[in-house]
Amino acid sequence: MALLPFIGIHLTGMGGIQKQVIDRKQVGRVGEREARAYLVKEGYNICDENYTCNKGEIDFVAWDKECLVFIEVRALRSSLNFGKPFESVNWEKQKKLILLSQIYMHYKKISDCSVRFDVVSVLLDESLNLKEIELIKNAF
Repeated sequence: MALLPFIGIHLTGMGGIQKQVIDRKQVGRVGEREARAYLVKEGYNICDENYTCNKGEIDFVAWDKECLVFIEVRALRSSLNFGKPFESVNWEKQKKLILLSQIYMHYKKISDCSVRFDVVSVLLDESLNLKEIELIKNAF
């Protein structure tokens, strides 16, 4: 009987964690949708979305004229004061994207082209409407 209140509190706490995960995924989905529209408007020819292998995922792969571009999308809600979304693409993430690009090019048999890494930074308001979008070409 003494464990019942503890179990109730524990389950309540887990619901909060689950809601945070769902919210973060929703922010990511909206961010990618906004980024895709922006990239197309900027003239990118998107050839792959959410390319996944056992090492991770690339949000977008696109051609920008003669250059193959690997694009990472970072989205945040504006109410969170964590800086700009693109600032979260640290050295570890950069190394991972470089590795993923090599795997992608090997698998797709792509060679002899220029390669670039861009980041799209998406800032959303509390209702998940676009507040700000920024494209950082040649981010690393």
